[in-house]
Amino acid sequence: MDLTSLLVQLVSGAVGGSAAGAAVKNYSLGAVGNAIAGAVGGGVVGQLVGTMAGQMIEGWVGDIAGGAVGGVILTLVAGVIRNMTAK
Repeated sequence: MDLTSLLVQLVSGAVGGSAAGAAVKNYSLGAVGNAIAGAVGGGVVGQLVGTMAGQMIEGWVGDIAGGAVGGVILTLVAGVIRNMTAK
């Protein structure tokens, strides 16, 4: 694990989470919530992609893609859970 890769995953996760919150308003956690959930999801899924995919997805492309996808997934899951518990 490289610190630069982790930072790229966190930033791309935050961007992905913010984009997901803007695209699906019903599941938005607010600007800060989307960014935080996205960064956490980006870091976790980005590391998993790096570990699982290994040699297939490497470098900046894998870091950005894994981070963004993780950010979107965790933001939407957190938004769904929030909406389910609020009712």
